[in-house]
Amino acid sequence: MQLGDFVSDLPVLLAPMAGVTDLPMRQLAVKHGADIAVGEMMSSDLTLAHSRKTQSRAVHSNDAGLRSVQLVGNDPETIAQAARFNVERGAEIIDINMGCPAKKVCKKAAGSALLADTGLVSDILKSTVQAVSVPVTLKIRTGIDRSNKNGVEIAEIAQDCGIAMLTVHGRTRADKFNGEAEYETLRNIVKAVDIPIIANGDIDSAEKAARVLDNSGASGVMIGRAAQGRLWLPGQIAGKLRHGIDKQPCAEARLRLVREHCRLLYDFHGAVMGFKIARKHVGWFFEAELYDDYLPFKRAFNALASQDAQEQFLSEESNRILKGIEAHEKDNPHHKIASEESIAA
Repeated sequence: MQLGDFVSDLPVLLAPMAGVTDLPMRQLAVKHGADIAVGEMMSSDLTLAHSRKTQSRAVHSNDAGLRSVQLVGNDPETIAQAARFNVERGAEIIDINMGCPAKKVCKKAAGSALLADTGLVSDILKSTVQAVSVPVTLKIRTGIDRSNKNGVEIAEIAQDCGIAMLTVHGRTRADKFNGEAEYETLRNIVKAVDIPIIANGDIDSAEKAARVLDNSGASGVMIGRAAQGRLWLPGQIAGKLRHGIDKQPCAEARLRLVREHCRLLYDFHGAVMGFKIARKHVGWFFEAELYDDYLPFKRAFNALASQDAQEQFLSEESNRILKGIEAHEKDNPHHKIASEESIAA
């Protein structure tokens, strides 16, 4: 698959997740093997371009890899203007969001709500592709609801409009994040068009990624919620798909990664917000690693009122955390543990 100067066999991308995939998360995901980490969804309304939230989401660094900016909106010219604005500021890919099922987005006839209006979809895609010289990509769902899965039609429109890559989440707008993702629609989309198709939805392991690719014929995968608390996961999946190596970092390395993530969050978001934002990321780590035993650790961590207290907790409780992880791994022998050095492989 090729996007501009980017070329990769079986690419693994980190999905854009509003309020989650900020610069620190993208930097670490790329550092540990993700091919592309798409930026958080940003409004195409340029009157908001200088707001604190938009400014924060627009920050990028070379450590975060290829700069992919995701825009949301429902007006073709507004999105085109926002695309030009972001390209002038360094965006290397413009991604258009037609997959978000959030009520506050859909009530503005944006995100996955756009899938109900194929004419508007075409107008938005044409105007954006014509407005910029960089690749324009698109993220969609399979349709409005299970009785109206028009993903193939949208994909054909996208190809005709010059979209360079299409990511398909295997749920409809009505499904939100309920139930299980399906990949039959994805397979039909791959058969219908020639542009690269990326599979998204419920891909939480290298084995699952390989099965989805084998069954659908997709060009690559995008990892979303499964990477929360497990920033090494996209890299692990990439290693399996391309080199046949399916190993995760050892428990000590995974805990070090969480502590590094916290430090980056403190530096990026500042003393007031950094430790508050760290709570959800560390909470996800506890849930992913400790399963049924995560609540005492999560509650204790969430009660801490400063970054110093959080750092002290992760240091002083490291032995207990690691023992909990090791106990869970003994009960789940399918886990493949690598040496500490393999975390960046």
